[in-house]
Amino acid sequence: MIVVDSSVWIDYFNGIITPQTDKLDDLLSQQWIVTGDLILTEVLQGFRQDKDYQIALRLLQSLHFYNMLGKPIALKTAENYRNLRKQGITVRKTIDVMIGTFCIENQFPLLYSDKDFDKMLILGLKSVT
Repeated sequence: MIVVDSSVWIDYFNGIITPQTDKLDDLLSQQWIVTGDLILTEVLQGFRQDKDYQIALRLLQSLHFYNMLGKPIALKTAENYRNLRKQGITVRKTIDVMIGTFCIENQFPLLYSDKDFDKMLILGLKSVT
């Protein structure tokens, strides 16, 4: 199972062709893709047109779903963020550390285009290439 970050979904739904959206296209027919509450919120909040929102909602709801945060992941996220900061590494968005930590703890590779996730590779995040 693979988690696809909001950054890739947003490009995908906007019709932006990137190596990551091409990979997502392939994965949609081949493997189980995991999504979760954090990603659903980030992706769906950006739709302006109800029709586009409904299309995305149907697709995202068809995927395997997880609650991504919860107390254990929240605590581990804080620990991961602090460990990165101790090494002089700052991730711009806490939600990225939450998603990355969820992936690390559940051993799910992450398909992303947001470079902040590169900083989490030292914590054991696995990237889908």
